[in-house]
Amino acid sequence: MLIRLLRAHLRPYARPLLWVVLLQFAGTMASLYLPSLNADIIDRGIARGDTGYIMSVGGWMLLVTLVQIVCSVAAVYLGARTAMGFGRDVRAALFHRVGEFSVREVNRFGAPSLITRGTNDVQQVQMLVLLSCTMLVTAPIMCFGGVVMALQEDVQLSWLMLVCVPVLVLAVGAVIIRMVPGFRVMQTRIDEVNRVLREQITGIRVVRAFVREPQETARFEGANAALTDVATRVGRLMALVFPIVMLVLNLSSVAVLWFGAARIDAGQMQIGALTAFLAYLIQILMAVMMATFMVIMIPRAAVCAERITEVLDTTSSVAPPTQPVTPAAATGVLELRGAGFSYPGADAPVLHDVTLTAAPGTTTAIIGSTGAGKTTLLGLVPRLFDATAGEVRVDGVDVRDLDPEYLWSRVGIVPQKPYLFSGTVASNLRYGNPDATDAQLWEALEVAQAAEFVHAMPDGLETPVAQGGTSVSGGQRQRLAIARVLVRQPQIYLFDDSFSALDLATDARLRAALRPVTATATVVVVGQRVASIRDADQIVVLDDGAVVGIGDHHELLASCPTYAEIVASQFSAEEVA
Repeated sequence: MLIRLLRAHLRPYARPLLWVVLLQFAGTMASLYLPSLNADIIDRGIARGDTGYIMSVGGWMLLVTLVQIVCSVAAVYLGARTAMGFGRDVRAALFHRVGEFSVREVNRFGAPSLITRGTNDVQQVQMLVLLSCTMLVTAPIMCFGGVVMALQEDVQLSWLMLVCVPVLVLAVGAVIIRMVPGFRVMQTRIDEVNRVLREQITGIRVVRAFVREPQETARFEGANAALTDVATRVGRLMALVFPIVMLVLNLSSVAVLWFGAARIDAGQMQIGALTAFLAYLIQILMAVMMATFMVIMIPRAAVCAERITEVLDTTSSVAPPTQPVTPAAATGVLELRGAGFSYPGADAPVLHDVTLTAAPGTTTAIIGSTGAGKTTLLGLVPRLFDATAGEVRVDGVDVRDLDPEYLWSRVGIVPQKPYLFSGTVASNLRYGNPDATDAQLWEALEVAQAAEFVHAMPDGLETPVAQGGTSVSGGQRQRLAIARVLVRQPQIYLFDDSFSALDLATDARLRAALRPVTATATVVVVGQRVASIRDADQIVVLDDGAVVGIGDHHELLASCPTYAEIVASQFSAEEVA
């Protein structure tokens, strides 16, 4: 998964990556050349007292050092830009893919996990790309070049490399193998912390209302402690790596000096050659250390890449049509023909065999007990999820065959839990129609019975709104959501219990103001209060996912026991009569 993700999203950066390799090669070769020059200064300059030779070779060393610095800085710069661009592209791909998901896919992954995958997981893979450009490219060049240069200095001491390098690889590898499972667990624990924290921040009012702060604190501490335990266990293992590397590095240096001193004493080796050989051995071991450090990063990045790829490979259950249809006439007629919906693996469908027609200029009300499938039914129209049986038609065409842009431009929905985005009142109202004028916004607010409290706000239309609309009351949030749909002026209005937070007087005024505005549109209203929907042109009664009655108020009182029970539960016998 990691290789596939890198190959797919690093392809546009092939040229910068090529330059990174070339620059790192040049910089590494320069650094490998420096110990050889230093050996020459010792053996030919200092040993002979030749100051001119020392100055000339020293100047050459400064020039080589300058080349190394320039190449390294340029390589790191290009590598950093490539890594940041890679992270940007992967986050954009995740964002667009999640934007295509239906409710089913979002519920499958969960919002906290999707947030973690789009932030922390991408950051881990992005860090791997950055370190690969700065360390992984350098390590093999330095290791191979160091071996060649060390052999040129003295072949007899080369057996030390055959001992030191495998010892370092085996010691560090044993630690890394134990770290890999911990990285996988760590990502799931981060998901859990995000989930708990998101729930507590969103539901802070409920927590305080029921005085559940101690319990929620304990719940967060539990999730946080679980993450801390895994991170600490992995961190302890990671902390062993550098002491192991330094131990092997220092023992190797002592071994080189011990055996090299004997060769110098026997006249088989020069002091400068020993110094150069020691420098090359250290460079080789440092290259191995860098490679092992990358090996530490790769397992965690691989886990993150797997989680990212899982999202990118998931296709929405609401697939766009291969040959989208645009109706010749936009009539606004809504039809459901034997429509049904069931979740994967569910024992029973949420909806089954729902047949109804809603025509322009009429209001269709849907009522039923909690869990009857009212919200699910409305969700089938704008394709928040697709019907698993039957058809949902708009303007005579199955919504699965309609051009998505056409469908969404014809349908306006006010969800059961209205959501306002961070910004201003105006920016939220213009969400459906960016070109709406202030006059149109105020007109929609008047109809939605929201103009009065918006006028009373400090900055009117430019008053800031907190994320989720938490800076306004529930009733105000509902009215602003209704005004947002009115600004769009769709042909089909879907109100999903959108008046539940309003008092009866405001509810009555709002419905009276809506009638002339929606006179030529198709209006579908989900309601719980009979008083709010009794004047609808037709009322659809749902019970356990099935239509048990269709008609007006008086017809259903006489013919539908379920509707009669709902009415009786809300009105006295005299009021019903």
